[in-house]
Amino acid sequence: MVIRRIGVGSAAKVAAVLYACIGLFVGAMFALISLAGAGFMAEAQRNGDLPAFIVPMFGVGAIIFLPICYGILGLCIGAVVALIYNAAAGVTGGLELDTQ
Repeated sequence: MVIRRIGVGSAAKVAAVLYACIGLFVGAMFALISLAGAGFMAEAQRNGDLPAFIVPMFGVGAIIFLPICYGILGLCIGAVVALIYNAAAGVTGGLELDTQ
């Protein structure tokens, strides 16, 4: 069995979902780590050095913003990689797989 071509759209969709899942994980880790610094931020907020809306943006914002950004980047990267594979497979004949 030889893979001669990969569908650009399907590869991009799969990469977008995978990257969005990675972004959700990274966003959750970022939110957990930002909780460690919440005490410092609360102190800065009490002193008036920091606006009140900034504090929740680090935790909640990471869980919302990072999966969206990672998903969009995954879509673009998946499409580019599929195009590059298709060009390389055209020259080399494709990727050979042994299956049972």
